[in-house]
Parts: sequence; C-alpha cells; structure tokens
Amino acid sequence: MPDQRTEPVLAQGARPGAPAIPAPGGPGAVGALREARRSGRLSLLLEREHVLAGALLAPTLIILTLFIAYPFVLGVWLAVSDKVVGRPGAFVGLDNFRVNLNDSIFMRAFQNTFIYTFIATALKLALGMAAALLLNQHFKFKRIVRAGMLLPWIVPTVLSTLAWQWMFDATFSVFNWVLMNAGIISTRILWLGDGTLAMGCLILVNVWRGMPFFAITLLAGLQTVNPDLHEAAQIDGASAWQRFWRVTLPLIKPIMLVVVLFSMIATFADFQLIYVLTRGGPYSSTHVFGTYAYEIAMRAAKLGQGASISLFLFPFLLVVIVLQLWYIRRSD
Repeated sequence: MPDQRTEPVLAQGARPGAPAIPAPGGPGAVGALREARRSGRLSLLLEREHVLAGALLAPTLIILTLFIAYPFVLGVWLAVSDKVVGRPGAFVGLDNFRVNLNDSIFMRAFQNTFIYTFIATALKLALGMAAALLLNQHFKFKRIVRAGMLLPWIVPTVLSTLAWQWMFDATFSVFNWVLMNAGIISTRILWLGDGTLAMGCLILVNVWRGMPFFAITLLAGLQTVNPDLHEAAQIDGASAWQRFWRVTLPLIKPIMLVVVLFSMIATFADFQLIYVLTRGGPYSSTHVFGTYAYEIAMRAAKLGQGASISLFLFPFLLVVIVLQLWYIRRSD
C-alpha cells in the first residue's frame, strides 16, 4: 500500500493521468515554497536601483579591470623598475625616464610622434570635412559612394599597408613608373630610403586610411543641421562660405571635436602602419613612441625601459583629453 502522507492529491474534477498537485505538507510543496521565497527576495533586491545598477555594470567593470586597469597598473610598475626578460625587476624610480631623455633616438621619436600626429590629424580633418560636404549633396548612387568611402578604414591595417609598401618600393613603385613615363623624373625615387620622404609616406597612408572615418562621422553631423537655417541665411545675403562658417560649423563643432580627439589618441598610439611600412627606418628616422618602445622592450628585452617610453605619452594625451572635454562642456 502506498504511503498516504506523500501520495499526490488530485485536484477536484481533475482527470486521472493529469499532472498532480503536491500535497500541502509534502516535500514537493516545501521545495516550491523555498524557490518562491528565493525568487521573491531576488525580485525585491533588483527593485532597488543601486543593486540593479551594480548587477548590470558588473560585467563591464570586470572586463575593464582585466583588460585596461590591470595592464595599465602593470605598465606603470614596469616603467619604474629595471625589469628585463629573464629576471625580476627592482624599483628604480624615474631612472628609465632620465635614460630616455638622454637618448637621441628617443628624442627623435618624440619629435616624430608629434609631427606625425598633428599633420595627419589636420589633413584628415580638412579632407574629411570636404568629403562630408560633397557626400551631403544629392546625386545618383550616393548611397553606394558613401558605403565605398569606408573601404580604406574597414580593410585591415596590415593588408592595406603591405599594398602601400609595394607602391613605394624602389624597384617596383607604381609612383616611380607613372612619374618616369610622364617625364617628370629621370631616376627612381627612394620613397622609403630617405627619412623626410618616409615620414611623408607614413602621413599619406595614415590620412588615406583615417579620412573616411572623419568624412562619415562629419556627414552624420551635417545631416542633423536644419536646412531652414541655411535658407534663412541665404535670404539674408550670406554667401556659401559664410553659411558654412557661421551656421554649419558651430552646429557640428561638438561632433568635430570628439572625432579629432579619438583620431589624435589613435594616431599618437599608431604602431601597425609604421612598423609594417618602415619599421622605424631608415636609420631610426621614422620611429615613434610605439615602434621605439617595441624595439626596446621586445628586441632589446628591456621591458622596464620600453614601458617607460610607452608611458611617456600618457601625460600629453591626458592634457589633450582634458582640454578638449573642457572646451566641449564650455561650448555646451
């Protein structure tokens, strides 16, 4: 005979074979009651805003801690130590930074970084704004053209840079072939064999790659400008340049500043393009912070000094970010 105390009880009017409802005093009812209590407590906790916010932000905070905060703190520690590959480092304070300041190649990399960043960013802004103004006009196949503008920015940096390396090659350069057949030059130009020309080539490739990002982002800002403002300014006798300078530019300035900020940070820290194209040569004339830090840390195995070169850029980036954010908030 089954135990009547634990046998499920059928609800009144239920057919035999239907799901049984546990008896009020049975173990199934106790488990269901406990589960309901846990769900109720969890619901009450999630109804509190600070608990819900913490639960939603926890995955992001964990990712930022593991992949940004921890590497940054480790880089700071390496920069103030004499760590080399194969042995633990000891605290040396600012000695690595003093060594860098007395290094002629580091000073050249310092100069190259700022020249490369500011010239490339200025050209990307000017050309990107011009392209955005053209793409904002009505013409056939404008959607296809707008999508095609992103191709240089979408293609992996290493692949596109290898193509440019072939075009700048001293023997197979397509630029030399065009110039020689046009009668402009009589001997091949060593595009990457001269420090000044090599830096110009690096800036050209960076502008080619980064200009579409400026163009598409600024185009999105231009789309938000009310056409009625331009019509009113035109009725008042404003020229096209005056409408752009007095109406369009002030309205898209916040977007423009944010794009410039992101571009400057990315260009300051550029590594792939320069390393693939010139590897810092010829004779270390195109080294920037990223490539020189790699040479010292990975090839010379001086992790501490290499980290100090990378960290040397941080105060300048911090100043740029603070000034631009302050200007944006002041404008708002």
